[in-house]
Amino acid sequence: MTVQRIEAKDLTKLTELFDYGDVDAMIAECIERMKRGVEDIFVLLEKDILVGELHAMYDSEDERFAKQGKRVYLFAFRVKESFQHQGFGTHLLKTVLSILQEKGYSEFTIGVEDENHRAKHLYQTFGFTEFLCRKRESFQGDSYEFNLYLKRYDR
Repeated sequence: MTVQRIEAKDLTKLTELFDYGDVDAMIAECIERMKRGVEDIFVLLEKDILVGELHAMYDSEDERFAKQGKRVYLFAFRVKESFQHQGFGTHLLKTVLSILQEKGYSEFTIGVEDENHRAKHLYQTFGFTEFLCRKRESFQGDSYEFNLYLKRYDR
């Protein structure tokens, strides 16, 4: 298993994990945030197969989500269905948290929808237990609500 940052030229591969309504818009948004240095997208590869993705946002207008140099917002955490329940998601999350800690980040936030019980359990296992807020967002015409949780590391 290999975890690495995805390059802009490879963003279309993310369509293997999620059915984007407007792929070009997704790519443009990601490239813009990557160029500004406010987002990285980590992918998990098993041999040459894309197994999962996890986005890390380093800055946000809402500091409950992210604050440059201190807090990272983790989102769009996906694992290909045929690889679920085998530890791949755990490996991806653990590795990304480690990479970001090495960069000096000590706080991490993650959102989870009420009905996603497996994700809630995983996040609690990793220490995402401090409730920050309830949020409603829209992405490409889909609207959803989630709870935002915080995990802190002592420096």
